[in-house]
Amino acid sequence: MAELAADQHVRYIVTVEKKKDSFESLVMEHIRLNGAYWGLTTLDLLHKLHAVGAAEVVDWIMSCYHPESGGFGGNVGHDPHVLYTLSAVQVLCLFDRLDVLDIDKVADYVAGLQNEDGSFSGDVWGEVDTRFSYIALCTLSLLHRLHKINMQKAVDFVVSCKNLDGGFGAMPGGESHAGQIFCCVGALAITGSLHHIDRDLLGWWLCERQCKDGGLNGRPEKLADVCYSWWVLSSLIMIDRVHWIDKEKLTKFILNCQDKETGGISDRPDNAVDIYHTYFGVAGLSLMEYPGVKPMDPAYALPLDVVNRIFLRK
Repeated sequence: MAELAADQHVRYIVTVEKKKDSFESLVMEHIRLNGAYWGLTTLDLLHKLHAVGAAEVVDWIMSCYHPESGGFGGNVGHDPHVLYTLSAVQVLCLFDRLDVLDIDKVADYVAGLQNEDGSFSGDVWGEVDTRFSYIALCTLSLLHRLHKINMQKAVDFVVSCKNLDGGFGAMPGGESHAGQIFCCVGALAITGSLHHIDRDLLGWWLCERQCKDGGLNGRPEKLADVCYSWWVLSSLIMIDRVHWIDKEKLTKFILNCQDKETGGISDRPDNAVDIYHTYFGVAGLSLMEYPGVKPMDPAYALPLDVVNRIFLRK
């Protein structure tokens, strides 16, 4: 079996950040804060977070902040959205710099996006999706501010998105999808509400996502994609059914998607690499306890030592 080209991946991540005029950088311009989370978390998982300047990163993160609302935009000058607000909080958690935030202002921004039915909008324009439920709950939990929302209504909305196959969709009646399942299972885990899940039924749906090539797909009849190594595995771990898939075959699939010369991981073997799949590939290996990769928390999508620092600090 191939080995993880950790040094090349570190070099790839650091290099991509500096190439502001590259195609990859330009197409990610509107979600650069998400990209920072993907890249920096990968560096931390590979024990190389020191490869970037913490002060410079924190300053840039705060340049995406909107003090009038309390939210973060995806880049400097972009409108605030809960998606980028979570990424900002997660990156600040990596560097142990939540002290730069007006925590209650950020928490009030997120809490203010909760709707009467318990769901959350992504921003002032009102799109509703179970992704935003997870993002809001994760953000508020990391900030120790879950008391600012109606938690029971938040849980009830997520449960209302459960389907007959055991999975979850983006909204009530929406098709089950591995990404949405992670969001719903993660939201229920953070709120201590996993008892609402039929673990065997959902576990069966999730383990059926493993394809003949060893990779995982997001829903039936789709090709395997490295990113589902995270979405599916993390969900299986949270419901204690991860032993239902073949970890060795999945590990081989992820490692075969590496560019061993210039670094990075792609969605499938021999495709172009990107930061998104590099992160989710390494995160998937972390969940399978791959040697040399730090362990991840499956609910908070951060290295376990970072999560422990946040919740176990006296």
